[in-house]
Amino acid sequence: MSRINQKEALDLLRNADLYELGNLAYKKKQELHPEKITTFVVDRNINYTNVCCIDCDFCAFYRHAKDEDAYVLSFEEIGKKIEELLAIGGTQILFQGGVHPKLKIEWYEDLVEFISKNYPNITVHGFSAVEIAYIAKISKISIKEVLQRLQKKGLFSIPGAGAEVLSDRVRDEIAPHKCDTATWLLVHKEAHNIGMKSTATMMFGTIESDEEIIEHFEHLRKLQDETNGFRAFILWSFQGTNTKLIKKHPEIIKQSSNKYLRLLALSRLYLDNFKNIQSSWVTQGSLIGQLALKFGANDLGSTMMEENVVSAAGASYKMNQQEMIRLIESIGEKPAKRNTAYEILERY
Repeated sequence: MSRINQKEALDLLRNADLYELGNLAYKKKQELHPEKITTFVVDRNINYTNVCCIDCDFCAFYRHAKDEDAYVLSFEEIGKKIEELLAIGGTQILFQGGVHPKLKIEWYEDLVEFISKNYPNITVHGFSAVEIAYIAKISKISIKEVLQRLQKKGLFSIPGAGAEVLSDRVRDEIAPHKCDTATWLLVHKEAHNIGMKSTATMMFGTIESDEEIIEHFEHLRKLQDETNGFRAFILWSFQGTNTKLIKKHPEIIKQSSNKYLRLLALSRLYLDNFKNIQSSWVTQGSLIGQLALKFGANDLGSTMMEENVVSAAGASYKMNQQEMIRLIESIGEKPAKRNTAYEILERY
């Protein structure tokens, strides 16, 4: 099938039969993954701080520095969390925090070095483009230097968080202090250029239009054509509980499973240069997460030993390794544990 363009994608999003769209996406998945292996990773989300100066209206997790429940984890506390992860066979730490207004590059270097030296078997997948851009700003250095210095200390890759929808109209409304589209793309491009891979994401279901969703896909596909630096794409729906955004925009409704599966299938078709598409069971629940494997996803994501950001906004789904294996096997696919680089560690 030839590469679809933005006009064709918009037509599929609005008009295609859901079953037919899913079938097209599943066929594309089979082309890329004919062995029918579905992967997952055992990791832990560590939110090293909840202090944030970005004040996104869609976030219920952040606090200001003077708030009573504001925190920055000590290295000792982080070490204890890593040891708990190692005890269950974990391999990866997903590091994300608020954008702390006072933490400079040296603090992050010390953190990554602490983990690399004390827990050499743990991969550090951390710090969103928004965090990287702010570290560069407050430390008065370039984005490239931030990435190089953290890579030297042991940072393996960066997650796609902070993308939301890559449209400045949307970003200006839901997160006016967050970096713009060009900066998000630049951080990932700079990472790819120094040999550091990353993932890409989208959070849909706020105020974006269908056209802006396709625009988001186009930004990612274009950069991937240039750098081939994205390992995977992850899509999830906005969780509105406890957020300012839902109060400012009461017209926002909870996104249906139909819309999630439709967008997931479309992402598999449009992002034809992405090998891996991840299912978002954290926001959709385990059964829709499983169904996503029939709509183009080939990875079930993380067992998510700890998750604080999405749960603060109302999502409370949990799943362990055995449940993931069972869900994968029950649709006729072969489960396998992977690492951050999508290399298979164990088959079941």
